[in-house]
Amino acid sequence: MIVANSTAMNRALELADRLDEESIISMHEALLGDTNPEWTGHWRTEQVRIGGASVHTARFVPPHQDRVPAAMTDLVKFVHRLDVPTFEMAAIAHAQFETIHPFPDGNGRVGRALIHAIFKKRELTHNVTVPVSAGLLSDTKSYFESLSDYRQGNPVTIVELMARASFAAIDNGRTLAEDLRGYEEDWRGRLKARSDSLAWKVANLVLRHPAIDSSLVQRELSVAQRVADRSIGQLVDAGILTEVSGYKRNCRWVATEVVSALDAFAKRAGRRRAR
Repeated sequence: MIVANSTAMNRALELADRLDEESIISMHEALLGDTNPEWTGHWRTEQVRIGGASVHTARFVPPHQDRVPAAMTDLVKFVHRLDVPTFEMAAIAHAQFETIHPFPDGNGRVGRALIHAIFKKRELTHNVTVPVSAGLLSDTKSYFESLSDYRQGNPVTIVELMARASFAAIDNGRTLAEDLRGYEEDWRGRLKARSDSLAWKVANLVLRHPAIDSSLVQRELSVAQRVADRSIGQLVDAGILTEVSGYKRNCRWVATEVVSALDAFAKRAGRRRAR
């Protein structure tokens, strides 16, 4: 799940310059391609609901599946407008995306990735993804109410909620960055490798991708499998990575210290479920 979420966010940022229907479908595929490939590569083909045992008792019923393609085309046109301030645009686009609910599952995660893609496209952020999405979920009751307000024609609530989430996310993100810098400094004393060794590049990679496999290292650093595997082994020997898959093929490793920092970040964000 960590790998999928990281991949989806990276895909969102990579495709930010050409935000269109295809790139949004690609974000979703990065998220669910391994677990539910039958849901990826296209918009949903059936009616869905949010909450409730049926469409009659649901909290919200998104548009019929036949309306999804046109609705998504309209949304893409909106995010390319130049007469709407970036921050407000991202909040409204997110609310509209969740209203359309174009996929059977994964809409929340793709919709939050869309926020950061818009931020990057419009150069509100550059290299660092400010974790606004985590702040949006700090109070799910308020979040769902803001979406309901939007669907009743009032976009102010979701913009205000995202503004509060952004300030909280900046403070929380700074603390996370300090934690990660501390781990990086500690690794310098544990990893016995030359300063120009690929192992250091892998160590830097796991700060951004706390769960990795050999193929990810090969792709991100443009190296052969044997080189990637050797560098991963050096990080394992230093106690930076721990194998978690238990398989000889398609092994995966996790930087447990980075995951702990992310867990602390999530706890500070204080996500609460709606009642």
